[in-house]
Amino acid sequence: MTWLATFISVLLFVPAMLHLLWAIGAWVPIRNEEALARAVVGAPGLTKMPGAIPCSLVFVALSFAAAIPHLTSFPLRTPLLFAMAGVFGLRGLAAYLPAWRKRVPEEPFATLDQRIYGPLCLILSTSFLLFSLFGA
Repeated sequence: MTWLATFISVLLFVPAMLHLLWAIGAWVPIRNEEALARAVVGAPGLTKMPGAIPCSLVFVALSFAAAIPHLTSFPLRTPLLFAMAGVFGLRGLAAYLPAWRKRVPEEPFATLDQRIYGPLCLILSTSFLLFSLFGA
């Protein structure tokens, strides 16, 4: 199951690095801050990206999630794997709920959420669940 641990880590590496770049004020892959905020946050009326602290916290959380499958001697590894499956599963399902869409309706976020962010979270959720059941 080493391949699944690597798969999870690779999937989480890109968004983690993006959050790190955003934390230091590097607007990538969209160079315009307002357009980037509309694409990755989606809150109504948002004109700026979240600050360094929120972006850094997401970077740390994603990096920790990427490391969990590789922490073979960590005593809370299995419960954390299940927790990650739940967190990513809920986030993935949220992309398709009307209540979530009302909260973050801006385009292109709404479309990206249903086509990329939600499915990615569901893939991660399934991967964490499989790893917690068969790879731990």
